[in-house]
Amino acid sequence: MANIVIIGAQWGDEGKGKIVDMLSAQCPFVIRFQGGNNAGHTIRVQGEETILHLIPSGILHRGTTCLIGNGVVLDPLVFLEEADKLAARGIDVSPERLGISKKTHLILPYHKQLDKAREAKRAGRKIGTTGRGIGPCYEDKIARVGIRAGDLTNPALLREKIRHALLEKNTLLRALYKFEALNPETAADELLALAPRLTPYLTDVEARIDEAAARGEDTLFEGAQGVHLDIDHGTYPFVTSSSTVSGNAAAGSGMPPSFFTRIAGVAKAYTTRVGSGPFPTELLDDAGAYLREKGHEYGATTGRARRCGWLDTVVLRASVRLNGFTDIAMTKLDVLQNLPVLRICVAYEFNGERCERIPQEEGALAGVTPIYEEMPGFEDDISGCTGFEQLPDTARAYVRRAEELAGVRISMISVGPDRRQTIMR
Repeated sequence: MANIVIIGAQWGDEGKGKIVDMLSAQCPFVIRFQGGNNAGHTIRVQGEETILHLIPSGILHRGTTCLIGNGVVLDPLVFLEEADKLAARGIDVSPERLGISKKTHLILPYHKQLDKAREAKRAGRKIGTTGRGIGPCYEDKIARVGIRAGDLTNPALLREKIRHALLEKNTLLRALYKFEALNPETAADELLALAPRLTPYLTDVEARIDEAAARGEDTLFEGAQGVHLDIDHGTYPFVTSSSTVSGNAAAGSGMPPSFFTRIAGVAKAYTTRVGSGPFPTELLDDAGAYLREKGHEYGATTGRARRCGWLDTVVLRASVRLNGFTDIAMTKLDVLQNLPVLRICVAYEFNGERCERIPQEEGALAGVTPIYEEMPGFEDDISGCTGFEQLPDTARAYVRRAEELAGVRISMISVGPDRRQTIMR
């Protein structure tokens, strides 16, 4: 029995959706364990593109059960809209194969209002939040005043919780941010109006995983964002609101750490980042623009152009250490085609000294200078390659050097967006 965790090894947008989609063909259960609809997983099958924000990427495989764990924060409207779009394409999104933990916290309109108000107030110190209420919802969870999915079955409790939450939030919105206050009864009515459609999806996620394990069925745990957006271990304060490392697969799903048998990282053959924050290998030249256009580097959730740069193996080594990767899937190797020289960041110069780890002081990463190794590029179109030996010598050398610097085997190589365009090593 395999219980696999999939983690983004950089700053998100590494192509996790494609890898989850591929591996879920062999896993009857796929579980999303953190984040919200600030994540976007893009999957392309036979030319048709699907972008998922909340529903696990395994939903495209007939017969796969997809579960949303307690570590996720869920926008009810986004979930239903996503389910409706899939259903319109003939994809089964019935409660029999799609479930939401009763412990999952719900994003309400006041969370989104606060998110936007705060980001507007920051002026020149914006974090780059998507404004979808993710952070404020997690705040309520930690403050123990959050609305959980199971509350949908208890209207009186739900109304009381919303009234209590808005006492403080309306004061902030009016007095500090100069935004309109929200009516608690309206907020409760709108949410309860969705309850008949949402409550059939409520389930005991950990029990269903446990029962699947007892039957010997494989499970796949899908993370959102990337390691270096982790609330603790990322480039704070330019991070997301949840823990994105593999350890949270246990906390966010209700399973013990000993349950997992494989932890696979996903890393691009180069590096991208969306929003603000330090990015040592960022390219602000023609090479960066080339990677952006050839790699179609625009956010699946926001549409924002991604910042692009060379592969940073200091960042990758930190991800290996933080997550215990058993292997890595390298995506978008094909995007490097026609670049005459490829550069890999092997270390940093920091305070006049060589540094092979990420400095932990806040803001220090913005002050490092990357130390590069250069390798020859390749001109061949590799999008049709099905085996590692079919790749050009220079492409194979690049993969092997990245593997050596990361210290973990690269087990999969994506050479195009379609699920079939993947080399298994």
